[in-house]
Amino acid sequence: MAEKKSSRGATLAGLSLVGAGLAHFVAPQVFEPITKPAFPRDTARHIKTNGTIETALGAGLLFPQTRKLAVLGALGYGAYLGVNAARNR
Repeated sequence: MAEKKSSRGATLAGLSLVGAGLAHFVAPQVFEPITKPAFPRDTARHIKTNGTIETALGAGLLFPQTRKLAVLGALGYGAYLGVNAARNR
């Protein structure tokens, strides 16, 4: 039973991350105030890059075969964002 619940949570997280990633392309202006502090130069390119990464990580969470790798990728991505935000304060 725990497997089902975990899979359901991972699926929901994956779909949410895919949706957020694709939203970077549909409405990039929404992400500019969030992205600009961490990536003040060429913010538009970073919005697209972040959208691509989030879409890929979300897709990875959807499939049990790639879920562990996607979680590792998400941890690395979080560190990447955190380091850039701290560096550009």
